[in-house]
Amino acid sequence: MVSSTTTSMPLPMAKDILLFFSLTILVSIFLLYTHFMIKWSRENKKRRKTNLPPGMSLGLPFLGETLAYLKAHKATSIGHFMDHHIKRYGKIYSSNLFGEPTIVSADAGLNRFVLQNEGRWFECSYPKSIGGILGKWSMLVLVGEMHQEMRMISLNFLSAARLRTSLLPEVERQTKLVLRSWPVESSFSAQEEAKKFTFNLMAKNIMSMDQEEAETEKLRLEYITFMKGVVSAPLNFPGTSYRKALKSRSAILKVIERKMDERLRRSYCKGMEERIEEDDLLGWALRQSNFSKEQILDLLLSLLFAGHETSSMALSLAIFFLEGCPEAVEELREEHLRIARQQEMRGQCHLSWEDYKQMEFTQCVINETLRLGNVVRFLHRKVIKDVQYKGIDIPSGWKILPVLAAVHLDPSLYEDPQQFNPWRWQSRSHLGATTPNFMPYGGGPRLCAGFELAKLEIAVFLHHLVLSYRWELAEPDEAIAYPFVDFQKGLPIKVYNIT
Repeated sequence: MVSSTTTSMPLPMAKDILLFFSLTILVSIFLLYTHFMIKWSRENKKRRKTNLPPGMSLGLPFLGETLAYLKAHKATSIGHFMDHHIKRYGKIYSSNLFGEPTIVSADAGLNRFVLQNEGRWFECSYPKSIGGILGKWSMLVLVGEMHQEMRMISLNFLSAARLRTSLLPEVERQTKLVLRSWPVESSFSAQEEAKKFTFNLMAKNIMSMDQEEAETEKLRLEYITFMKGVVSAPLNFPGTSYRKALKSRSAILKVIERKMDERLRRSYCKGMEERIEEDDLLGWALRQSNFSKEQILDLLLSLLFAGHETSSMALSLAIFFLEGCPEAVEELREEHLRIARQQEMRGQCHLSWEDYKQMEFTQCVINETLRLGNVVRFLHRKVIKDVQYKGIDIPSGWKILPVLAAVHLDPSLYEDPQQFNPWRWQSRSHLGATTPNFMPYGGGPRLCAGFELAKLEIAVFLHHLVLSYRWELAEPDEAIAYPFVDFQKGLPIKVYNIT
């Protein structure tokens, strides 16, 4: 009897537990749905009382038009969703995106207005899942004074003086290491090589980690898993990319924390009068800030993310666009041959800052790559005060998305915008630096702190690439926006020695 009783008990218990969880989930969904319906009802009432931009009805909560907005398309286009909505409603329209009522702007003037009024009428507002994976102290999600303090540390570390004396030689060293490893006349992924280059460069500048170290390669592999989670759906369940990314985040932070503890131990062993000496961002943050350990960890992780992803994709896009424009490659090569001959006359074998400043057509290529490829396609902002722009009401509490790609590909601003034409920048003031319709690095108080380093990386890499190799696509490939830009096949190329 005892045996019979004990074996029959688990089945009804399991049913009760399953019923309990099912009811809990249904109640939670009902409450969440009710909350959003009340919110949407209020917003629809507000919509009828204000002069909001035209657009689709806010409709049901949750997804709204998000899936259509994020649908994959060529990186050199704005996609069907944006194209359709701009033709129907104009460059400023309203929608329901990322679970919130949203104003979408493809208008250059409004985009500048939003970026320049950061902290006054608008503030950075990325989805919570981004903050969850990058950390609550990440520069990408921080607002206000804390963001300003962290940005100032980054700006000081990436100063013009350090670019000249420390970063330029290191960028050139890492470039040569990558290019020497390329197999001649064999297919390989240029995108993967660009990622290795930028990761090794950032690991060196952030924590003085050399690519020859086994720990650096282990960290790079963890970072690949981490990045897959950043661009995945925020589903924190076993086996999902997001859950794996959270584990990789912990592994990466443990490496950074161990490096930090080693620095602090060494400095105390030497005596308080001898502070942290390493000339990297970790040492810089320990010397120049009063940040907590958690804040420094998130700062370094966010800069590893920002400095690696955008630069590697920009470099991959430059290789891709140049492969299809042999005239630009030829002019680029002529410019760098002149610089190489000047080096030889000086009896030097390394690039100087003066050499870099002479790379004028190279800067045209970089600007055109960023304009056409649009590594950063749109920004997330939240309206914190009711504001009017040219008669349009922009209500507090709404999201606003400045779509940079739509401005860069606007035929009223750029002739033949989907054509790769670096020569268009030769007539523009300071090679586009003061062009108001060109915003690949954002703008205002949140202008990318590392944009000068990014341009330096691409320029130095292109210098050695065009002097060492000619290249071609090993098979057709295309840059696609998911919305993050990525090559479908990893940009397979073959290189040949220049004879």
